[in-house]
Amino acid sequence: MVKLLPPTGCVSSCRLQTIHSGPNPKYFGHGRGVTWYNLISDQFSGLNAITVPGTLRDSIVLLAVVLEQETDLKPTQIMTDTGAYSDIVFGLFRLLGYRFSPRLADIGGTRLWRIDPHADYGEFNDMSRHKINLPLIAANWDDLLRLAGSLKLGRVPASDIMRMMQISDRPTRLAQALAEFGRIDKTLHVLTYVDDENRRRSTLNQLNRGEGRHSVARTIFHGKRGELRQRYREGQEDQLGALGLVTNIVVLWNTIYMDAALSQLRREGYPVRDEDEDAARLSPLVHDHINVLGRYSFAVPDAVTRGELRPLRDPTDSGA
Repeated sequence: MVKLLPPTGCVSSCRLQTIHSGPNPKYFGHGRGVTWYNLISDQFSGLNAITVPGTLRDSIVLLAVVLEQETDLKPTQIMTDTGAYSDIVFGLFRLLGYRFSPRLADIGGTRLWRIDPHADYGEFNDMSRHKINLPLIAANWDDLLRLAGSLKLGRVPASDIMRMMQISDRPTRLAQALAEFGRIDKTLHVLTYVDDENRRRSTLNQLNRGEGRHSVARTIFHGKRGELRQRYREGQEDQLGALGLVTNIVVLWNTIYMDAALSQLRREGYPVRDEDEDAARLSPLVHDHINVLGRYSFAVPDAVTRGELRPLRDPTDSGA
């Protein structure tokens, strides 16, 4: 299962004058910058990333990150921070076969919707007075499926969706039908999120994985003080793509050697508890032992060429 996470200020303000930067008061004050949106799996690996000007409070951008990723992995659940989500976004993700699961920071004013106006939901009756317009969904169902197919096949870029959803300032009938469809999924998500502690915990755990990965990226991105120096989006994405590649290498290196260390502990008779205890709490995002400064050597030792690992450190050795 792959989850999607937006960034949290991973990239600082862009000093160059470029149309690909925008206001971001939360991170840049009065300056301008870009936001780096990442697709991160639940195994900490980065699968795709794009840059957008400033902070576009629109989850359509997140959909673009998922649809444009080129791995063989098939995302199922998409977890994000609260950000901005709408009925249309819930509808789009559900049509495309994804479970959109944003963290809900404040749901006090959230509307709950019902299909049957005569159904008795007990204490929830007063909270779910709004009725889904099923005839509107049915009348536009074929067009909704065509839209989903066009997005899946790449015939329509996700970034163009919002322009298709309104005429002047008014939503089209298709947008209205998509919003009605999304309200069904949003209502189910809100109820499940409130009722299921495990759902809330898994969402928080995944968001923490994203924060940890961004911490590693900030450490690696030290040379230019976290500043993008390219004027155009293609150059910015090349620079950030290289950052993502190096971050993935750190994650992979840590994973390989952590697995080797656990295997050695087992061979030496130490009890290593898997599942929800010892091994499950390890993170491949530790980076204090990674030297990001100084000289770099790209000469591969013969032992590594043969697929061997470097000797593990002995904790009893005073020099370790």
